[in-house]
Amino acid sequence: MNQLLLRQALYGIGSVCLLTAASTRAQEITELPAEDRTLELEFEELYWLGTLVGEEWEQFGDIRTVAFDAVGNLLVLDQHAQAEKVYVVGPGGRLVRQMGGRGEGPGEFLDAVAMAVMADGGVAVADLRRGGYHLFNPDGEFERLVRISEAPSMTRMGLVRAMPGANAIVGVPSQWEQVQITGRASLHTPILLPSSHPIERITLEGEFTRTDTIAEAWLLTTGIEDKDERTQRNFMRLPVAELPEYSPRVNWGVLPDGRVAFSDSTTWTVKIAEAGTGVERILKRPFRPEPVTDRMIDADRERRLRRLGGSSASAEWLEGMRSTIEDHDYYDELSIIRGVGVTWDGRIWVLRRGSNPGSDGPVDVVTPDGAYLGSYPTGATTLPAAFGPDGLVAFIETDALGVQTVVVKRVVGS
Repeated sequence: MNQLLLRQALYGIGSVCLLTAASTRAQEITELPAEDRTLELEFEELYWLGTLVGEEWEQFGDIRTVAFDAVGNLLVLDQHAQAEKVYVVGPGGRLVRQMGGRGEGPGEFLDAVAMAVMADGGVAVADLRRGGYHLFNPDGEFERLVRISEAPSMTRMGLVRAMPGANAIVGVPSQWEQVQITGRASLHTPILLPSSHPIERITLEGEFTRTDTIAEAWLLTTGIEDKDERTQRNFMRLPVAELPEYSPRVNWGVLPDGRVAFSDSTTWTVKIAEAGTGVERILKRPFRPEPVTDRMIDADRERRLRRLGGSSASAEWLEGMRSTIEDHDYYDELSIIRGVGVTWDGRIWVLRRGSNPGSDGPVDVVTPDGAYLGSYPTGATTLPAAFGPDGLVAFIETDALGVQTVVVKRVVGS
């Protein structure tokens, strides 16, 4: 099975068991104000990684995850085949240690797709082709590989974050990773669509993982089951091409007490869920999603077609891409929320959409108990790729040539 097929089915075969029966506790709904209260924001820039004039180790090829540990070290997972390593960088931007590397030996990676930094400073690295999680201790020494228990022929992996206070991580698959294949992933096997989007706790004790469901987020169906037999068999085209553009996504973060904050609709709605009880609180702001217009659709298609103009690919491939762009479906409204992040002191940052479909707007700051603290105005910041202790934040930036850099800053304003 090739890499692309595996990636498209990251959350493939395997059942999940619910942590408990559905909670009977009533969900508290908190209505937040409609009017923004402006917050001032100031950053202190600390260091950059990955510049063209940097050291050899920081010439990143494919940064998949960045995360901070409790003492302020930044960990960077570079999945590029030339590296396939985790770099631990000290507060001053100097390399402390490396973990992993390409290979099949203990602590080496074949396809490292995600990383989580545990409460004690240990590191869990999800390896798709090894079918498990590499565990490293706080000193960077490899301890063991915990195998995925529920996937005999296809691995279940996606973005992961550490769950504070537990030897566990939280995982939420992207929507296009939700295709489930019956049997052994044959291209001739019918495709079954899931009915929900699980937010899962993955326990890393023992030889195999144990997976429980914290909450079930809403999942947009794609209608793949209605396609003709030829398309059903052509798994290489599915399911990414079938998702309508501007479809709602699940945005999420893990709170310091282990609860999860997430959004799963086009409205401004943030849900707080806890293992064993599910969703216990819902935060709302009274913003209405904007309808997607024909003008928006035409502009987006024109932009995508222009990007094909400079391609050196074959005429056959280009024609196929043009057909895909022209035939692609669009969702009927734009989601208000573009991202959710959680700071180390438990504040929830909610990135709203800007004036254009693909642009960033203000960042609202709320607390899990339903207090609206205010909003950073459009242009003040986007959502960091990682939050750290004492106001540390990291942003991943990509220039016009595709060169990635990591910018580390500290929040010095409220």
